Amino acid sequence: MESAISVQQLVKCYGALRAVDGLSFEVPRGCIFGLLGPNGAGKSTTIEMIEGLRAPDSGCIKVLGTDVQREPERVKQRIGVQLQSTHFFPRLSARRVLELFASFFERSLPVEQLIAAVNLEEKADVPNGSLSGGQRQRLAVAVALVNDPDIIFLDEPTTGLDPQARRSLWEVIARQRAAGKTILLTTHYLDEAERLCDQIAIVDQGRIIAEGSPAALIASNFQRAALEFATDARLPTAALEQLPGVASVQANSATVTLYSGEIARTTAALFAFSEEQGVALSDLSIRTATLEDVFLKLTGRHLRD
Repeated sequence: MESAISVQQLVKCYGALRAVDGLSFEVPRGCIFGLLGPNGAGKSTTIEMIEGLRAPDSGCIKVLGTDVQREPERVKQRIGVQLQSTHFFPRLSARRVLELFASFFERSLPVEQLIAAVNLEEKADVPNGSLSGGQRQRLAVAVALVNDPDIIFLDEPTTGLDPQARRSLWEVIARQRAAGKTILLTTHYLDEAERLCDQIAIVDQGRIIAEGSPAALIASNFQRAALEFATDARLPTAALEQLPGVASVQANSATVTLYSGEIARTTAALFAFSEEQGVALSDLSIRTATLEDVFLKLTGRHLRD
């Protein structure tokens, strides 16, 4: 079956900066595809080129079989876009905002259906400027759905939202996938990507450095458990790497993480070593590896760096 999005050897330069450097990937129809990477990795530039908002220097982009460079308007009729930061005329109600955007497209969904899809029935006639952050994000998603798109682009849809608002938006996104929509998602929350995405591509310095399902990426990078703790003083990383069973060590200002295939031996040795060094351990926990661990291993940075 033809991919919803096909990107081949995409390149975009800004002077000497090669922002997108030969990027290639396929987004299957009906899946949630996460495009992840640290700031400056080339994600936004890539998405803008897929949406037809920015011209590539070279490469080929097809959306639902249509060449984006040759027929950008045809593509725009079949996609929906939620921007990271969206501002509407604040005095317009959610209902009026949706009616306005519906008028821009050849086809559109009934406004009442859109309002129900994002659970804004009680706020439909309130000026959108008075909506909460989570309600405004849900309205932005409704605008992205107004033309009943085949592909939905969601750019960090839950940034800045409280946990309850995030989960409410996750439910909206999951319902769109269940309805057969294809979703291209960017997020700075790796737990969100791990929960929502069927497939993920990790981008760094304009190139894809890893691709696959969250489970496959974790399994291919870690066959070990993670032993995580905080200390009141810094333990030498080189010494921690020599503890029994330790395969690698990640340390930042807040926590130290030891990846070990022999977690019981590692834990016992860690306690003995910390006592020898006179360093107290706190908040110690043992967990399986996550997408955050994969990202840190592959890029050397946390996603928000």
